[in-house]
Amino acid sequence: MEYFKHESAIVDEGAQIGAGSRVWHFAHVCGGARIGAGVSLGQNVFVGNKVAIGDHCKIQNNVSVYDNVTLEEGVFCGPSMVFTNVYNPRSLIERKDEYRDTLVKRGATLGANCTVVCGVTIGEFAFVGAGAVVNKDVPAYALVVGVPARQIGWMSEFGEQLDLPVRGEGRATCSHSGKQYILQDNSLEPVAA
Repeated sequence: MEYFKHESAIVDEGAQIGAGSRVWHFAHVCGGARIGAGVSLGQNVFVGNKVAIGDHCKIQNNVSVYDNVTLEEGVFCGPSMVFTNVYNPRSLIERKDEYRDTLVKRGATLGANCTVVCGVTIGEFAFVGAGAVVNKDVPAYALVVGVPARQIGWMSEFGEQLDLPVRGEGRATCSHSGKQYILQDNSLEPVAA
């Protein structure tokens, strides 16, 4: 076994877990899950069968990653954040054939206690604030907060808010990394080095 599994964790037969990953206390990984290298699954994390988790993701305590959720490389899921996979659930009505796909792109951060309603895409390096409820797509590098989530700014790949308007045009430099970004047509892009 090339990954660490705490003795209280359950990893079902067939699950694929990459080298250097860590599965902590009371976690449960279903047999169809595909998990990359260097991933950390915190205490009481659940990973469903139809889930793909990229390399170097960090999933903090008490997060359930349900079927039809895909996390690309380097996604951070804060403590007790929530994914859904059925838009209109009812206990008395079976809707497993109605699961909606959720995609969280490379480097995105999902803050503690936020909720991601199924069927959305969260762009690269986007940042969802703690407690937000995401019910529509989030652009790459966008900072969203609130219920429902609304964009209030832009974030660098380092994780710092950039001095840019939400709409319009402009240029900014991340004060920590020195990386430059350009805002154009309401879309943020890093400037090629």
